[in-house]
Amino acid sequence: MQWLRRQAERFGRARALSVLLLLALAAVRIADPAPMEELRVRTFDSFQLLSPRVVTQRPVVIVDIDDKSLNSIGQWPWARTRVADLVARLGQVGAVVIGFDIIFAEPDRLSPDVAARDFQGLDEATRERLRGAPNNDQILAQAFRQTRVVLGESGLPTAPPQPQAHASRGIASLGADPTPFMFEFPGLLRNIPVLEDAAAGLGLISIRPERDGIIRRVAMVMRAAGDPLPSLSTELLRVASNTGTMMTKADELGLIGIKLRGFEIPTDRNGQVWVHFSHHDPARFVSAVDVLEGRVAADRIAGHVVLIGTSAVGLLDTKTTPVDPVVPGVEVHAQILESVLGGSTLSQPNYATAAEILVALVVGGAIIWLVPVFGPLVILLLGAIISLLIAGASWYLFTEQRLLIDPTFPLVSSFFIYIVLVFTNYISEQAQRRRIRSAFGQYLSPALVERLAKSPDDLVLGGEVRALTVMFSDVRGFTTLSETYKNDPQGLISLMNRLLTPLTNAIVNRQGTIDKYMGDAIMAFWNAPLDDPAHETNACHAALDMMEKIEELNAARRTEAEQAGARFVPIKIGIGLNTGACVVGNMGSDLRFDYSALGDSVNLASRLEGQSKSYGVPIIIGSNTALAAKDRFAVVELDFIRVKGKNEPEIVYAVFGRDDLLHSAEFQKLRNLNSEMLTKYRNRDWDGALRSIEMIRAADPDKRLAECCNIYARRLAAFKDEPPAADWDGVFTLTTK
Repeated sequence: MQWLRRQAERFGRARALSVLLLLALAAVRIADPAPMEELRVRTFDSFQLLSPRVVTQRPVVIVDIDDKSLNSIGQWPWARTRVADLVARLGQVGAVVIGFDIIFAEPDRLSPDVAARDFQGLDEATRERLRGAPNNDQILAQAFRQTRVVLGESGLPTAPPQPQAHASRGIASLGADPTPFMFEFPGLLRNIPVLEDAAAGLGLISIRPERDGIIRRVAMVMRAAGDPLPSLSTELLRVASNTGTMMTKADELGLIGIKLRGFEIPTDRNGQVWVHFSHHDPARFVSAVDVLEGRVAADRIAGHVVLIGTSAVGLLDTKTTPVDPVVPGVEVHAQILESVLGGSTLSQPNYATAAEILVALVVGGAIIWLVPVFGPLVILLLGAIISLLIAGASWYLFTEQRLLIDPTFPLVSSFFIYIVLVFTNYISEQAQRRRIRSAFGQYLSPALVERLAKSPDDLVLGGEVRALTVMFSDVRGFTTLSETYKNDPQGLISLMNRLLTPLTNAIVNRQGTIDKYMGDAIMAFWNAPLDDPAHETNACHAALDMMEKIEELNAARRTEAEQAGARFVPIKIGIGLNTGACVVGNMGSDLRFDYSALGDSVNLASRLEGQSKSYGVPIIIGSNTALAAKDRFAVVELDFIRVKGKNEPEIVYAVFGRDDLLHSAEFQKLRNLNSEMLTKYRNRDWDGALRSIEMIRAADPDKRLAECCNIYARRLAAFKDEPPAADWDGVFTLTTK
């Protein structure tokens, strides 16, 4: 039992739940509910839209009782003698077989004997002559005997009051009994006996549409009034191929196909053919009136299977296919015949369901096994590749083998399995994070607690070397500011909260990490613990955001002070930024530690923040930071200095704004003048440098470089009195932090 428990724990609840879901999905596929079938047939529709059947030959001609024919000859139904003329004309020019997508269910009301009985005002002699004239239906039957004609019949949803007797249709079976799998119509609408007796064959014209009304599959054999009957298309093929008896093939799963002389038509288990449709093609049609009046070339009919049907608007015989919203119903029969005769019928074999379930089980099982091992992102990428392979295989089978194997069930089931695994793993991780936050949230910083919640294995001392951009910010004149709150210490605390909150948000919103608060000062860094490829520019944006937040806070405080009649002391801050290699990680002791950064680059950032007051600029950055920021921010070089405690000098810069200021003509002029001044200064051109300083002051109405100019003016005056040593390299060594 313990071994089983250990194995169950190793397998995991998420995997067990996913296995149950996979088995449930397989059961659903076997049951095949309507939504699942709808998704499958819609997928096959998309295949047909992307690759409709290409018509390379037209073995079928549709003689169309169209609006043109009705306008010329008159309304339908025509006299049977007119139909007999049409049949005779088609037989004379060499039609192989003629099929009617029309039912002659009643005697011709225009026959002479019917006229003799029903017409009023006729004398008896005229009535006698009419009774003696040939019957129209007999004339049509005689035309049928002169050629090979297949008449259409229609299944009815109700059985007739009296059983209908009809001759055997010449259907035999091979293998299992196919009739339980055939679609069944209780009743049958037939033609009048005199016409059926003269016809070479009889076939059902009934087409069973899908639930959405689209014709995708057409039954080639059905049951009607208790007997198996061929469809019109099947019967036309039987008669055209001179097959005496057609053969159905079936197994215990259902029908497999239909065999005729020279043809073997694969079907689904219900005896249906998946029609590979082409787009509606007017070239399939000839007008019935043109045939009757001899305007159709003989070779257009000779050697072809002929279907007689209608596209006339008033006769309402239209269908919808996957590739066309409206086509004449007779064209569906024509496309079936074209597909069979051209060897391009589609097939969904009886093993398709088993194959789809097997693929789903294999892919789903692989996902269940691999997601906890490799993680969701790797499996998502692998799943995308597998999905493309499954969809590609289905597409290949459709286009090259004309097989319909559904890719949607394996894809959908795999997606559900993936979502369940990811969701359950997420719930488990969230529970673990809540436990860690509860255990350590009372005595560790929130940032470290969150990192530990995401990566519990990081709960060790140590660090890693990373390139960081480090920020130090401090309030200028904090002592003076504090004096205004000497009688209100709680007010000072409230002010610090009002100050530190927007500054913190400015840092965090630019992907920064708060290291620590030191009274009114903040230390932060970028590019840890998460990678930030743009850490230098994000830090500069954050520094400028902080200055904007200070302006907003001062404006609000000024209004409050004026309303209270109190003294207003504005808050000013200085910021130092520097980029370089640092050690970042969990620093401290075994009892208490924090996530922090150490290194020479950190020390330099702190020193630069201290010099922001000396140079009279709000933001000072090191050379590495400036290298990444100079093309996106208004950056001005300040000095080449050696800070206290360091031997290596550093070129330092000031940041005054973003790219809008950078590209302004005023700033460009100011920066160029400043560069000229520094060049003259480092080349010992003291007088030239002083003249440049005056030009800078004149071009700097906002006094951005006013204090910096004062610094250089004092240095230049000193150097004029006592020049630096001959090996002076332009570096100024600071004596204070």
